[in-house]
Order: sequence, then structure tokens, then C-alpha cells
Amino acid sequence: MAMSKLPKLVTAIPGPKALEVIQRDHRFVSPSYTRSYPFVARRGEGAIVEDVDGNRFLDFNAGIAVCSTGHSHPDVVRAIQEQAADLIHMSGTDFYYAHMADVAATLESLIPYGKPWKAYYGNSGAEAVEAAMKLARYHTGRQHFIAFHNAFHGRTMGALSLTNSKPVQRKGFSPLVPGVTHVPFPNVYRDGDTCGSDSVRYIRDVVFHTTVNPDEVAAIVVETIQGEGGYLVPPPDFYPQLQELAREHGILIVADEVQCGSGRTGKMFAFEHFDFEADIFTLAKGIASGMPVGVTMARAELMNWGPGSHASTFGGNPVCLAAAAATLRLLEDEYLENCASVGRFLLDGARQLMDTLPVIGDVRGLGLMIGIELVRDRATKEMAPAFRDAVVEECFKRGLLVLGAGPSTIRLSPPLLVDHDQCRFALDTLSAAISAVSD
Repeated sequence: MAMSKLPKLVTAIPGPKALEVIQRDHRFVSPSYTRSYPFVARRGEGAIVEDVDGNRFLDFNAGIAVCSTGHSHPDVVRAIQEQAADLIHMSGTDFYYAHMADVAATLESLIPYGKPWKAYYGNSGAEAVEAAMKLARYHTGRQHFIAFHNAFHGRTMGALSLTNSKPVQRKGFSPLVPGVTHVPFPNVYRDGDTCGSDSVRYIRDVVFHTTVNPDEVAAIVVETIQGEGGYLVPPPDFYPQLQELAREHGILIVADEVQCGSGRTGKMFAFEHFDFEADIFTLAKGIASGMPVGVTMARAELMNWGPGSHASTFGGNPVCLAAAAATLRLLEDEYLENCASVGRFLLDGARQLMDTLPVIGDVRGLGLMIGIELVRDRATKEMAPAFRDAVVEECFKRGLLVLGAGPSTIRLSPPLLVDHDQCRFALDTLSAAISAVSD
């Protein structure tokens, strides 16, 4: 049965079946998972997800920016089913799959630089970042990395060493991989007049003079748009100047597009919004509409490591790549345009909320990657993390699923097929939730 495109709540939230699942989860599942509110998913269609009690919610998380073509898109489901009936696994580490070259060729055709590229396949964004780190060290013969404050690159040990988002993510796991220096990420809102050159100047004038010699730096690793850090969009002068600095010293630029890529910003890759060329970039999350795929793309001449240098038993699995191929077709054919146009509508609507709700300190983003920062005082820009968390929970009680990002931001990252009516519901619900929590 097809679902309505708007929420419908039929029990108290959470319902009795949800409470049973949550109790069993507490007994048997690792407590390291972060759960923002007691939603227990059962099925999904498009931008609507239904819980185990039959309550339907509008999903403005898209499974943390993963379900780019919506939940259980029929084209993606068909691709998975047909491939699973033919072959589930043989291991691309030791044998060949046509899917591995086909998806890589499709990705190369979508990259605007007009150069040959090669792909390495893993299972997640963290694995894609790990591969990028290893490749950068292998190719350059250098050991050091530069990453940014507020960055999130994953939780495996190498990726975690780059991550600088929340102390809890690193607490208890030292020593991490050595050789990573973190520097400020440019953020016009929080720092007032900050421009991209300030961050680049800090690397050149401070880091290279006090911390690490530039000829020992393998790569600068940067989220093109910061995700977990608060959906932060850098100023337009940042990447051209960062690239100029990197080229001057033979340093590679690794663009982490795990959350902001795969059409999320209204273009296939977020770096298309900026005037620079990454040497390596990483994809995961939305590239396969929910199936586990991580891709490390590198300029062909950079991916010069030999057999055995890096591999993955399940990376490039044929079922996962069938989902990726179907997803890329859908993104290119229809959802990129929808993301750009509906994203503008949602961004404008969020900015109109800012005009009437003084607790909204900033609205920013591209496409359907939008951050709404909540503050105690707009004049001082004092953040309001507890207030933000309360608004997120209140939205859940009203049938809207959103999550936080950064200290005080609500992120809006719905499936790329979301429509104007669903955006209006989300905006109305956010406004009502903010007003309810403020009272």
C-alpha cells in the first residue's frame, strides 16, 4: 500500500511496540550508538518512514543524508533484486566484476575536470577516507596531514585522527594516528568578517613555521562543506587560495564528499560550486541510496599503488554497485534539478522563519543541505545546544524527523525527491516546535 506523502500519528510517541524494541536494544546492542529520539523504523517510501506502531513520519534526515533517492525507490529495489538473483558476491579483491569498471566510468564522466580518474571501492565513508590517507602517503612518500576544526571524517582510527568534531568521538582512543595538524575552518557566520584567506594564511604563516615543514605534508583533507560540524559553507575565496598553497608545495587536496556529495547540494559533487580541483575525493552515503558503498576517486596518475597495497573483501560488491548505478542514473536524470529548485524553496522558507523567530541566528546551505543555527541571543551569537536538542525532540513528537549538527544547528537533509508540500510541512513544524519549546 502506497504511503501518504505527509505524516500521520496514530499512537502515543513512542508507541508500545517501539518501547519493546528499545528495551531489547538496550539489553543486546552496543551503547555507543547515538540515538536522538525513540524512533523505531519499520518501512519507508519516498520521504516517509513508518515506525513499528504504524506512525508515519516525514524524514528530513534521509538516513543521515544516505537515502538520496528516497526510501526503497522502485528502480533501486529492482536493481538490487535482479543483481542478487544473479550473483551476490565473489570478491573484487581477487576477481573481476563488470560493475566496478562501469560505476567508475560513470563517475569519471560526471567529474567536470576532463581528466582520467580511477576508483577504489570500500564499504563506507570512513573506509573511503582511510584509503585516501593511505594513497596520499603512498604516492607522495610524505607522512603528515592537515585537517580542520569541526571536521568529521569517520570513526575508524585513521579517519578519527582527522576528525575534530566532538571530544566524545576521540575520548578513550588515544594514541591516534600521528602526523595530523588541525587548523581553523573558515566560517563567515561565527567569525563575523572571516574570509577564506585567513585559514590559508594560518596554514602558511603559522603551521608551516611552527609545526610541520610543508614538504612533509602528504595532503590537506577537507570536507567541501562541513557536515557534522554544522553544515558550514566556506566563503568562495577559500578553495582557490587553498589550492594555490597546496600546489606551491606539492601537497594533495583530498575533498571529503561523503555527506555533501552524490547530488546533495544540487550538483553531483559539492566541489562544483567552488573554483578548485581536488586530487582525491571520497564518496559514500547517498551514492547507493542506502546500500553500503564507499568510493575513493583519484586522478589516474595518482593511483599508482600496486596489487596488495590496499583492498577490501566486500568493497565493490555487485549488489551494492547495482544500487549505485541505479542511484546515479536517477540523480542525473531528475533529482539533481529537483534538489536545486526545491532546495532554494526550502532555504528561502527557512530564512523567512529567521525573520520572525529571533532564536534563529543563521540559515545556510546549498541544495538540500541546509543548516538552521539556534542561538540564545542573535546579537552575541551565543549558541543554544540544549534548546536545539529540545526542538529536535519536539519535531519528532509532531511527525518530523530532523537531527542536530555542530553545537547548535538543526540540519535539513531530506531525500532529493522531496516536494514543496513536504517542505511547507517541515517549515511549519519547525516553527511550531521552536515556539512550543520557547514558551
